[in-house]
Amino acid sequence: MSNQRREFLKLGLAAGGGALCARYAFAAPATTAARFVLIIQRGALDGLSAVPPYADPDYARLRGQLAIGAPGSAGGALALDRQFGLNPGLSFVHEAYAAREALIFHAVATPYRERSHFDGQDVLESGLTQPHASQVGWLNRAVAGLPAGAAHGAELGVALGQNVPLVLRGPAPIASWSPSKLPDIDDDTLQRIADRYASDPLLSQRLSEALATDRIAAESSDTAEASMGAASATASTSMAPANRRYIETVQTAANFLKREDGPAVAVFDTTGWDTHFNEGGSQGQLTQRLGVLDTALRTFKESLGPTWSRTAVLIATEFGRTAAANGTRGTDHGTGAAALLLGGAVQGGRVVCDWPGLSARALYEGRDLRPTLDLRSVIKTVLRDHLKISARTLDAEVFPDHGLPYMADLIRA
Repeated sequence: MSNQRREFLKLGLAAGGGALCARYAFAAPATTAARFVLIIQRGALDGLSAVPPYADPDYARLRGQLAIGAPGSAGGALALDRQFGLNPGLSFVHEAYAAREALIFHAVATPYRERSHFDGQDVLESGLTQPHASQVGWLNRAVAGLPAGAAHGAELGVALGQNVPLVLRGPAPIASWSPSKLPDIDDDTLQRIADRYASDPLLSQRLSEALATDRIAAESSDTAEASMGAASATASTSMAPANRRYIETVQTAANFLKREDGPAVAVFDTTGWDTHFNEGGSQGQLTQRLGVLDTALRTFKESLGPTWSRTAVLIATEFGRTAAANGTRGTDHGTGAAALLLGGAVQGGRVVCDWPGLSARALYEGRDLRPTLDLRSVIKTVLRDHLKISARTLDAEVFPDHGLPYMADLIRA
C-alpha cells in the first residue's frame, strides 16, 4: 500500500469519515491562470525592523540597540532606496526587488487601532472596519466573484494548516490540507478500512478525491531537495524541525498552485512575530525568523517553476509595533506596519509609501508609526488587476465598507 494511501487512512481512523472529508477534500479545477497567495504573519510584525527607515533622523534614537544601520555599514540594511532598506535576513526578497518582482509597502495598516491580536487578525481577515462583523472572509467573498470560466462549483482556494482561517471561510467552496502526525497502522487494518469505504458511494468518491489531493501534497516530501536550489536545501537541512515543516508547507502550496487544474488562491500562516522580548537588531531573533520566511519564499519560487510568472504573493500582519524599543529589548503592540507583495506577476522594484516620519509629533498616539495607507487598497487592487475580479464586485461585496481608491501599477499588464 502506498505511503500516500496509508497516510490518508490513518486520518480516517482517527477522525471518522466526516472530518476526513473536510480535511482532505479537493477535487475540481479552477481554470483561471492567475495565482494569488496570502501569507499572514500572526503576532504583529515589526515593520520598522523588517523595512528599516534608516535615513529618518529619529529612527536610531527611538530604536536604540534594535536599530539597523544604513546599507554598507556593519550589519546594515540591504539597500532599497535613499530612505529605506530591508532587514539583512530578507536576501531573497531583496533579489526579487532588484528583479522588479517585489513591492514594499510601509506605514500600512487595516482600519483596526486597538492593538489586540485576536481582534486585529479578525479585521485583517474579514476585510471590514470592526472586529467580529462577519463570519465570512474577504478572500472567500472574492473567489466567489472570479470571472466566468473560472470553474463554477469548484474549490477555488486551498488553506494549508490545521484550520481554515477566517479569510477563506464562507459559502464559496474551499479545500484544506494539513500534514498528519499520527503513527503508522498495519497494512491489514488499512486495507479493511479501504474496503469499507469502497462499499459506500459517497465515501468512495471522497476517498478518491482525498487520495488525489494527498498525492499532490506528498510530492513536496518526495521531491523536496530536487525542487530546491543548493542554498535552500542546505538551509532547510540545518533548520529546526518546525521550520523544516514550514518549508514543506510552502512546497505543498506550490504543488497545488502549479497544476493547471489547481486552485486560484492559497493561504497559510507564519507565527513568531510577537517580539516583546530580546527582538534583536540585524542579528537577533527577528532577523532569524525573517530569514526562515525568506528561505521559504525562495523555495516557493523554485518549486513553482514557470507558474511564478503568473503568481502574486501578499505578506501581511495584523498591526505593527511601537516605534521605540521597550525595557526588555523588544517592542510592544503598535499600529503602522510593513507589507510585501512579490511574484512574477508583480510590477515591482519600488517602496510604496507616504512616509509620515518618526518625530514625536508625527507618531500615532505618541508611540506608533502612523498609518498612511489602508491595506485594503492594496488587496482590492491586486484582486482586480491580477485575479480580474470586477471593481463592482469588490466595492459592493468584498469590501462593502471600504470606499478607498484603487492603486496604480501593482501588477504587470
